[in-house]
Amino acid sequence: MNPESPFQNPPLKPAGWYKRLFARALANSGRRYDATAAGRKQRLFGGLSGTILEIGPGGGPNLAYYAPGIHWVGVETNPAMLPYLQQEARRLGMPIEVRDGGPEILPADSASVDAVVSTLVLCSVPDQAKTLQEILRVLKPGGTFAFIEHVAAPRGSGLRRSQNLIRPLWQVLGDGCQINRETWVAIQQAGFSQVQIEHFREQVPFVSPHIAGVAVK
Repeated sequence: MNPESPFQNPPLKPAGWYKRLFARALANSGRRYDATAAGRKQRLFGGLSGTILEIGPGGGPNLAYYAPGIHWVGVETNPAMLPYLQQEARRLGMPIEVRDGGPEILPADSASVDAVVSTLVLCSVPDQAKTLQEILRVLKPGGTFAFIEHVAAPRGSGLRRSQNLIRPLWQVLGDGCQINRETWVAIQQAGFSQVQIEHFREQVPFVSPHIAGVAVK
């Protein structure tokens, strides 16, 4: 990117107490979750190359799965996550670039990145459709969107009824996470030329239904 670009490492806003608390909890719980997701992450992220934009990287649990030599760019809305992210990058000896912005207006030029990555992010963005259009905008033609997301349980199931019931409280405690989103539908309808989605389950309460896959611009 042009060195004079306004997206180069602007100062992040201070985080409130809830953001700090959530960042600490997510950084600790993410390590346990990552142990079960390691195989899928390696398959999805290990072959990516060029400029990779990761939305909501949190404390950096995905950094270890990228190949050497990539240009990694992170867009994180919670500034309290930055110390954890920097610590993980230093541990790996990996250069990173963090840009201030949000998922609905990504701080990147159109057709400027080779891949976009999200893990457990699309559950909490305010507008999924707008976020997916932004992902399409910043991807180069033929670029890939790689994702792992927890999603709604099948309609009519007991788990789906439980998700519907606890969603309001979960959304408050989970920094905007909407537990009952049919995210696979939004991805399929976003306008990608190819979409491959795998449905599977993780051993976690209420959010066990997951999807993983790749969508191509």
